[in-house]
Amino acid sequence: MAAHVAVQETHRSPYIGGAFAEPAMFTSLPPKVQQAVESVKFTTTYPNGAVLFVEGQTARGIYIVESGRVKLSVCARDGKTLILRLAEEGEVIGVGSAVSERTCETTAETQGPCELTFIRQNDLLRLMRQFNEFAIMMAEHLSNEYASTCQEIRSLILSDSATEKLARLLLGLLAKNGDARQPGRMKLAMTHEEIAQMIGTSRETVTRLLATFKKKQFIQQNGATLLVRNRPALESLISA
Repeated sequence: MAAHVAVQETHRSPYIGGAFAEPAMFTSLPPKVQQAVESVKFTTTYPNGAVLFVEGQTARGIYIVESGRVKLSVCARDGKTLILRLAEEGEVIGVGSAVSERTCETTAETQGPCELTFIRQNDLLRLMRQFNEFAIMMAEHLSNEYASTCQEIRSLILSDSATEKLARLLLGLLAKNGDARQPGRMKLAMTHEEIAQMIGTSRETVTRLLATFKKKQFIQQNGATLLVRNRPALESLISA
């Protein structure tokens, strides 16, 4: 298992343009709840590769992704890593473990520079007990996270081949991160090793399959930009 480096947190208030910036997910809450959240949250900028928490570690609180991406993964005893998902702007991580007061079920690591808002576990639980609106928001998040996890597991387990898994992954990322102004285009800032860890195969297999997709003109890639040129062809690789 790869060694994990603890992160030294340096919290700062989110002061932008002369006013405190409220995380977008909290703006729907009543003003008094927003004020209560404001009093306990900390927003910090993290570098690439910062480990927020480690699988099996005692939960300390939750993180809201203000910008950037956070990789959530689990590791087997033999050191093999499976990436469960990439949390992006507006998403919350660590809620399940913090609310249930269990140890962390995943390892969270930043992918590139990130700005994250942190709420300590004891403050989170107190806010949930004090404000129904905040508790419902956390419950909705847990429900959405569960549904998303089920979908990811279904895609991984029910796919018949690595080809199908990769096609599912690319189409899923396109649906989530596609450029609305340029249909079919998206940023894919992931290494072949990371893609392999997301679909449960080897880096060599991912490299070979991507080369095949390019040769058949299903996709086109220029650095971190990927263009799905033939979406129906990718969809045809997926079993019903």
